[in-house]
Order: sequence, then structure tokens, then C-alpha cells
Amino acid sequence: MRDTLFAKAQVEYQKAIEKDNTNAIAHYNLANALLYQNKAEDAWKEYDTASKFEKNRIRLAKIYHNMGVLMQQAKQYDKAVACYQNSLRNDPTNNQTRYNYALSLYMAKRTPARQDNQDQQQDKNGQNEKKEQQKQEQEKQDKKNEQKQKEESKPDMSKENAEQMLKAAMQDEKSTQEKMQRALQQPQRKHLQKQW
Repeated sequence: MRDTLFAKAQVEYQKAIEKDNTNAIAHYNLANALLYQNKAEDAWKEYDTASKFEKNRIRLAKIYHNMGVLMQQAKQYDKAVACYQNSLRNDPTNNQTRYNYALSLYMAKRTPARQDNQDQQQDKNGQNEKKEQQKQEQEKQDKKNEQKQKEESKPDMSKENAEQMLKAAMQDEKSTQEKMQRALQQPQRKHLQKQW
């Protein structure tokens, strides 16, 4: 009974979309109907289409939230995190989205480590090749760092240039001090206040 209702709703929303393809609400509702019929891929496409046409920030947040739920169910946590971020940008007050975002972020950090371990066990030959490539890249990086350090340790100016600059700075300092002393030696003028 319930499946037939969603199938009928699907047909009606498709008719509405045929009349106006830019109707974001029809795309969103069609996606919900597809989701209830366990057609996640089709629902994702409709949510994506709805997100392109929707102007209302609250509805856009709901669209991204539902997209995040789909990605979370598919265990694609990185995509789920991105969807929840978009949802929170549009509606930062939604606590359910915040919770799902935190959970997906946790799972995204946790999942790649397991996948790396499985990859290492499945392909040991590939691992050895990767290690050799990493060693070669590290050696290249070390050589570049050594060259940079050598270049940085070279003095930028000669000793004579440094001495000339020091003398010029000292002369400027002397002339400034002389000006200050002359100014102090001159009698100060008294400014009389006018009394009206």
C-alpha cells in the first residue's frame, strides 16, 4: 500500500517537472518519493537538481541534509561531510545536521585507516614499489633542502658593502643628533595667550 502511494506520488511529481523543469520543490519531493522506494541513486540525482534551482536557504539546507544522509548510508563519509557542511551554511541552527556532520566526520577519519590496511595486505608488491618511489622522492627533497641551505648560508653582500652601509647609518645618526642639539640650544619662544 505504502509503495503504491509513493509510486503514484513519483508519477505526479514527474508530471509537475515536465511542466516546469526548474521547479525545485517538485524535484525535492520526487527525490523523497524515490528515496522511500529505495531508489537512492535516482533520489540523489533529483536532490542534486533541486539544489541547483532552490533559492530558499531553509529548503536548500534540507536538500543538502538529505543528500548527506544518502551519502552516509552509502558509507561515503567524505561526500556526506561536504553535504552536511553545505546544509549548515544555509541553516546553522539545525541540530540533527550538526550531529550527522560530526558523526560523518568521525567516520571519515576512521575509515581510511582501515582501507589502507586492507590495501597493504592485498598488494604487497605494489607496496614495495611505493616505498621505493617514496624513498626516491625523499632523497630528491633532501637534496633540494641541502641546496637551499647552502644558498641561504651564502652572504648576500660583501664585507665592504656592509661596512659602507654601517658608516652611512652612523653619519645619519650623527647629523640627526646635531640637529636635535641645535634645536635645544635655541631659546624657546613664549607663546602668550591672548586674553580678550
